[in-house]
Amino acid sequence: MQESDYQAPPGEEVRKDNYGIGLGLALVPVLALVAMLAYNVYVFGDDALSGSNQFILLMGAAVAAAVGAIKGVPYKQMMGEVANNLKSTTGALMILLMVGALSGTWLISGVIPAMIYYGLQILNPTIFLAACVVICAVISIATGSSWTTSATVGIALVGIGEALGISLGMTAGAILSGAYFGDKMSPLSDTTNLAPAMAGGELFSHIRYMSMTTVPTFLVTLIVFVVIGLGIDTQGVADSSALLASIKDTFYISGWLFLVPIAVVALILKKAPPLMALLVGVLLAAVFAIIFQPDVLNAVTGASHLSCESAYEGIMKAITVKTQVATENEALLDLFASKGMEGMMTTIWLIMCAMAFGGVMDGIGALSVISEALLSLATSTFSLFASTVASCLALNVTASDQYLALVVPGKMFAKAYKDRGLAPENLSRTLEDSGTVTSVLVPWNTCGAYHSGVLGVPVVDYFVYAFFNWMSPITTLIFAGLNIRIKQLRQG
Repeated sequence: MQESDYQAPPGEEVRKDNYGIGLGLALVPVLALVAMLAYNVYVFGDDALSGSNQFILLMGAAVAAAVGAIKGVPYKQMMGEVANNLKSTTGALMILLMVGALSGTWLISGVIPAMIYYGLQILNPTIFLAACVVICAVISIATGSSWTTSATVGIALVGIGEALGISLGMTAGAILSGAYFGDKMSPLSDTTNLAPAMAGGELFSHIRYMSMTTVPTFLVTLIVFVVIGLGIDTQGVADSSALLASIKDTFYISGWLFLVPIAVVALILKKAPPLMALLVGVLLAAVFAIIFQPDVLNAVTGASHLSCESAYEGIMKAITVKTQVATENEALLDLFASKGMEGMMTTIWLIMCAMAFGGVMDGIGALSVISEALLSLATSTFSLFASTVASCLALNVTASDQYLALVVPGKMFAKAYKDRGLAPENLSRTLEDSGTVTSVLVPWNTCGAYHSGVLGVPVVDYFVYAFFNWMSPITTLIFAGLNIRIKQLRQG
């Protein structure tokens, strides 16, 4: 809600001067939020996202509301802006729920296992590092999670690389480069949904626009690993037969399963509404699960044979709640699990709390003041992009969480981009190019700590070889500096 939209009660005059809130006072809620989030992540570590970070965002909103109350901002105005913010994210929240449903049905239908199965078969000792990048990219796109990719196939690839005599840092860098490319480009990824939600954009438009910087960076990364791979000596054989056998023992694997993602991609290219494309993906995968994976459905429901009731129960479980497909290979347990719509609730909760903070900041005029200050400092489009990149990097280092590196700069810079006539895709792309991918390069960040612990490779060892991750913010700044593919806001 803009100030002009607020209807004052009879006899109350609406003030037009941001209620006297200067830059110093406008920054108080932001600084308080960053400080509280940093301490919260320090205390809770990886568990901070389970709920405490969300409450801290509400505490930040409370600090902003206190600032507004001191300056006489009507409570109804602040809450009205929160309501408008929440309303603006309705589409994003619905898409997140559908993404959860998609991940569940793509698991039980065998789509995700098939991608993993065929991806693992491209391993070759001569191009092992490049193969790691491609495999992890494919699996991360299929699962929407760099964490799952690292904890499953990533661990296997580290073992294979060690057997070949390849540096653990090189192998880990290749794994994370591919995993984060897939994480960025997958509509199943929570960060890929979060970035456009914060910037005020739309999911598939964000992915298309992001590909302009992401794909070239990925190709350069791939070429670099091919060159490195050709220059090192390998020994032994890259054996993934155990994983392949476990996948084929559990699922029926066939090229026909790829019709499901092909159909979704075709709808996206045809610019079908995102919810429609995702819903088709869910329903088509459900049909494929009945046709190709009756044994999996029986295992999920505990039924002795497939019936209408057991098929319905298995599909609905996969769509809505956590589902685990049994396997004797412990390395595949995480890949053979999905959280359904239930698994999206943490991200939805985070978005709603972020909208509450941003709404109150809008309502008291603080974001407008901060935006004007940013625009005065950012005298060019490049400097605005550079400020966004710097903010994302700073949040990854101080708040130690990639989600916060998207949420806080996203809400802070949205109006500045709009005021400069730039489409929201510019902001959402920059958030991902600098916030999502660099989190794994900070040892005390939740992502850095997680991947380092899972792969058994210190951040300092893989930092240089995670080419995709540290090149991404550089690429986005090059595009901004040379004014390449900078989308303008449509007039009217």
